[in-house]
Amino acid sequence: MNGEKVIPKKIILRSHLIANQHEPLNGPDRQPDMMKLDTAGPDKADPRRKIKLGVVIVGSESSWRAANTESIKTAAEQEQDIELFMQYAEGSQDKEIEMIRSLIRQKVDVIVFTPIVETGWDEVLEEARKAGIPVILTDRKVKVEDDSLWTTFIGSDFIEEGRRAARWLLERYANRGGVTEIVELQGTAGSAPAIERRQGFEEVLANNSSFHVAASEIGDFTYDSGFQLMNKVIKDGVMPQVVFAHNDDMALGAIKAMEQAGMKPGKDIVVMSVDATKLAFQAMIAGKLNLSVECNPLLGPQIVKAVKDLAAAKEIPVNIITSEGIFSAETAKRDIAMRKY
Repeated sequence: MNGEKVIPKKIILRSHLIANQHEPLNGPDRQPDMMKLDTAGPDKADPRRKIKLGVVIVGSESSWRAANTESIKTAAEQEQDIELFMQYAEGSQDKEIEMIRSLIRQKVDVIVFTPIVETGWDEVLEEARKAGIPVILTDRKVKVEDDSLWTTFIGSDFIEEGRRAARWLLERYANRGGVTEIVELQGTAGSAPAIERRQGFEEVLANNSSFHVAASEIGDFTYDSGFQLMNKVIKDGVMPQVVFAHNDDMALGAIKAMEQAGMKPGKDIVVMSVDATKLAFQAMIAGKLNLSVECNPLLGPQIVKAVKDLAAAKEIPVNIITSEGIFSAETAKRDIAMRKY
């Protein structure tokens, strides 16, 4: 991938197996680390009993999310031994919590969800644990008092994504002279990708005084927020040499705002983003986007494998981090063929 190093999968084992969904995980007669899927109920002896998989989709904010949702749905529906219960939270934490509780009442075997923000999950995850239902986090992480409330995380290294964007910038523009003014368009406030992409980006640039973040605006990973935030920046009189958007959709919205203001994104202004969707490749080929750091949305197969391993009483990793690359306008025509989303 453009000669860039990729992140190998990071595997850290911990034992966390499916518990009897009809008994508390921490009940007096149970050992949490030695649980197996128990088919209690009328169909207990039926070997054809399907694994009930509950999935809460955070929303439909971007083309990345659409590809991610379809990947999970397709992977689950291809398995004859999985019964999928998929719900859509429309970008609301309250709805996500309500839907997780609904899945607990339905006595699913495993819950998979993407937390819209990092905090505020302790209570509902404790409810899932008491019901004996393991929870898989995908795409985004949580911050809770007890990390044993969730089983595994499947997704990307957001800090490294921010670092990669900053390293690319340093390699190409560190010697241009003067101070390079940067506008950062953040994702949803409080979300893991917004927090960690910013952290990685600033970490790399911290000791280089020739780069200065002139404005850092908070959006929500949507095209419209990218457009609105870039309009605000322009009206505020900030004239950056670089725009770093936390995802492709916001970058594309910002590009539209810049064009309407008579600017030439990709030429007069370096534009960088994260995701590497097909839309981003098209923008790179058009010369309007300079860089997109890959964040692979096709997590369905890894999620389904983790669910089936839990059902088979196997240990699963606490973190499954997908490999990623970076793509630039110079090679976009060559690399677009590999985009499936």
